[in-house]
Amino acid sequence: MTIAADSPNSARAVEEKPRPRPVRMTRWFIIVGVLLALLVGGIVGFNAFRNHMIAQFFANNKPPPTTVTVAEAKSQVLPNLLTAVGELAAVHQVNVTSDVNGRITNIMFTAGAVVKAGSPLVQLFDEPDRADLASFKAQATVAQLSLDRAKQLASRQFGPQATVDSAQAAFDQANAGIAKTEAIISQKLVRAPFDGVLGVRHAEVGQFLTAGTQIVTLTDLSAVYANFTVTEKDSGTLKVGQVVRVAVDAYPGKVFEGKITTIEPQINTDTRNIRVQATIDNPDHILKPGMFTTTTVVLPDKPAVVTVPETAVDYTLYGDAVYLITPKKAEDGTESLTAVRTFVRTGDRSNGQAVIQSGLKPGDRVVAVGQLKLQSGAAVAISTDPAPQIPAAPPRN
Repeated sequence: MTIAADSPNSARAVEEKPRPRPVRMTRWFIIVGVLLALLVGGIVGFNAFRNHMIAQFFANNKPPPTTVTVAEAKSQVLPNLLTAVGELAAVHQVNVTSDVNGRITNIMFTAGAVVKAGSPLVQLFDEPDRADLASFKAQATVAQLSLDRAKQLASRQFGPQATVDSAQAAFDQANAGIAKTEAIISQKLVRAPFDGVLGVRHAEVGQFLTAGTQIVTLTDLSAVYANFTVTEKDSGTLKVGQVVRVAVDAYPGKVFEGKITTIEPQINTDTRNIRVQATIDNPDHILKPGMFTTTTVVLPDKPAVVTVPETAVDYTLYGDAVYLITPKKAEDGTESLTAVRTFVRTGDRSNGQAVIQSGLKPGDRVVAVGQLKLQSGAAVAISTDPAPQIPAAPPRN
């Protein structure tokens, strides 16, 4: 069956055909894309402009020069010193004792007193010995009379020579008894063996004293020994007569001077050290045996070396360095100063000075105070404050 062209179903079929997309939708997407591209480009451009301006700001805005104190490297001859540790010992020191046994009847000294050689210190009971002495003297008197009589008779041929010899033997025996008893009596009076200062008393009156028991110490403080050791390597530089300077903790800042008097002729095989002894006058008796000492031996001078204050050297694990003051010319012709970190090789240090073996020459200027604020190549300005004194005084607090 055929449907008529003008029927209603035919009109509906024509209206249901697809329609093309409008042109204005495409334009909308294009506009949105352009706007997004402009937004992203603006953000990127702004960031680039900002970074450029920041870099230009820091390039033109340099920090002001750091003010530092400067010291000049000098060529000078430093004292050649050898330092060691040791202790003091008395030239004469003894524990006063008795040679014999006996009971103390009298103590004739005061602890801490200064005594002369031969001064009586302690008396032991000696009455029996004095009685023996009197007996031997009486025997000597009788023996003397008998000897004289025998000699007279023998000279006249009235007596034999044997009688003279027997009388002479008796007389000599009596004199020997006197001498022995006097020696025993003298042993029971203990005397000071030399001039010195007495220590603490270790005996009392009435005490029975056995031979060898300590009564008191006696020390001669007019001079003391400074005993110290040096290494085998340094032993070749030592000679008898060289000046020695000694410092003790009891008198900080005070130096006592003496001379080397003895050098041990052999080296200790265990430590490879050699023992040295110096003698120091002690007229004021302020140095005491047993004091710990820092001993410095004055050796012959070495050639001149380059030195800077110790405060100018930065000691690190990576090496020792100083900040060397270097002039720098700008493009406009103006001159400025910069501090360049320069590595050096250091040597000995003495009295606040450090020896520079390499890396500097005399006349170079280095930063003595203010290194903590610096980086290599930083601009600096020289302070009008003087360089620290040498030796630099350490803080007391």
